[in-house]
Amino acid sequence: MIRLAIRVPEERAEVVLAELLELAPAGVEESRGPGVVEYAVYGAPGELPGLPDLDAMAGGGVVQVSSSEIADDWQERWKQFHRPVLIDSPACGIPSLRVRPPWEPAALDAGDVQEIVIDPGQAFGTGGHASTRLCLSLLLELAASESARGPVLDVGTGSGVLAIAASSLGFDPVLGLDHELESVDAARENALVNGREIEVRRFDLRTDALPWLGSSDAPGSAPVLLANLLRPLLADLARTLPARPAHLVAGGLLTPEVDEIAGAFAGRCGLRERMRLQSGEWSAVWMSGA
Repeated sequence: MIRLAIRVPEERAEVVLAELLELAPAGVEESRGPGVVEYAVYGAPGELPGLPDLDAMAGGGVVQVSSSEIADDWQERWKQFHRPVLIDSPACGIPSLRVRPPWEPAALDAGDVQEIVIDPGQAFGTGGHASTRLCLSLLLELAASESARGPVLDVGTGSGVLAIAASSLGFDPVLGLDHELESVDAARENALVNGREIEVRRFDLRTDALPWLGSSDAPGSAPVLLANLLRPLLADLARTLPARPAHLVAGGLLTPEVDEIAGAFAGRCGLRERMRLQSGEWSAVWMSGA
């Protein structure tokens, strides 16, 4: 097994991570030292290049890249980087969300908490990354403010965590879309593990028509649109929306990018901003057509 590591100064870490997530849908291991952050991805020989130690350009500056062979028990070591994540409820009557990997036990005496079990070894989006946490927080805010629990479209569903959370909160029907076949399979499996009936389809945002928005298979009302994507894909989504969703929760954005993307959705279909959240260099926004 090969471990490909990228070490970057702490002040540019989030920018480099945003680039890495486009290349590593299976997740990125993170470790921190004084003033530096190291990201690592794993793969079998032939899946990742066995590069010599070198310097490369990423995130607008030089980073250190190294590769090494590791023992085949790396999957066990991978577990230490995935711990349960608790997303607090914003209001009475709305459960908090606790996202955990399958090897972690359920919380004891946790009160009104909805457990969501996600296998992080299959696809990106375990709840641990700031972008996913922000989207989950905004989804809870939306659920607290709206009594209706209509359809949800999760574009770029990854492991299915946002779609599963929406279903757990009572939204129905829920459709997850992703370009990666591994993500489609992972989201379906995670939905089964959590006892949630969600549909998952393979979908290419740049070539396929977005379902449920002005299409013949619309479920009866405008859906909530969840899109935890990076800025270029969110810009494509804004340009190609065939109709206005009831709500939009958009994540995967570095903070300086939010105004541009919010403006694109406002200009395209008249959505207005309801709430914006930030964690470190990452931000997410909730917009509404009402």
